Amino acid sequence: MGSIVSPKPIRLAILEADTPLPNTNAKFHGYGGVFTDLFRRAVAPDDLDAHLTITTHHVVEKPDNYPDLGSVDAVLISGSKHSAYLDEPWINRLVEFAQEVLATNGRVKLIGVCFGHQIVGRALGVKVGVNEKGWEVSVTELQLSTKGKKLFGSDTLKIHQMHRDIVFTTPEGAEPLAGNDVCSQQGFLLPEKAITVQGHPEFSETIVTEILGLRRETGILNEDLYQSGMDRVAKEHDGEKIARVFLKFATGQLD
Repeated sequence: MGSIVSPKPIRLAILEADTPLPNTNAKFHGYGGVFTDLFRRAVAPDDLDAHLTITTHHVVEKPDNYPDLGSVDAVLISGSKHSAYLDEPWINRLVEFAQEVLATNGRVKLIGVCFGHQIVGRALGVKVGVNEKGWEVSVTELQLSTKGKKLFGSDTLKIHQMHRDIVFTTPEGAEPLAGNDVCSQQGFLLPEKAITVQGHPEFSETIVTEILGLRRETGILNEDLYQSGMDRVAKEHDGEKIARVFLKFATGQLD
């Protein structure tokens, strides 16, 4: 994939669409911290400050907490326990903001992760809803499209998952990146404007173990699905590789 060249740090605004569970939040202080840790590992041994200047914006309880698009180069929308298709004021505002980013015609790049992927899909006019095939959890293998193979330098990709909602189709003008039997739309590239993934490159064994445990306790996941997730939670995954692709996209270096 080649090295990432950053003539100056990219100004990245991370929109936090949820708060991590207690143990994760105590360690990282929000999903902004989780993503900052991912990007730090992705550029090591380089100093992250040479590549990114990160600001965080919690948009659920503070619906006006959005960055000035004149002061950022890229926006990343995080995952969330909420559903991107709901008609709720803060979700509708987030969709509108994603459309505002897209309207910059690539001056500000847009990155979507899980719920964020679905928000970008909704902003581009495609259907988002519940997957009748059910949940995907923990480390999952994806088959890459021709474009995905070129971007990631492999035929498959392994990524943590934690979702039942999906984007049903590829938006007009975008190129699909990956899919599998449960969810055919695992990410897309809208050239120069947006890149998304349905999974969670920022998640780790510890983070997903905490989520699986809570969702089992609350009855969201049944015992079989919980155990299947736990059987795969420690497997290697490609989160750092995906983060490097995000950085290359944000710096305009994707082929």
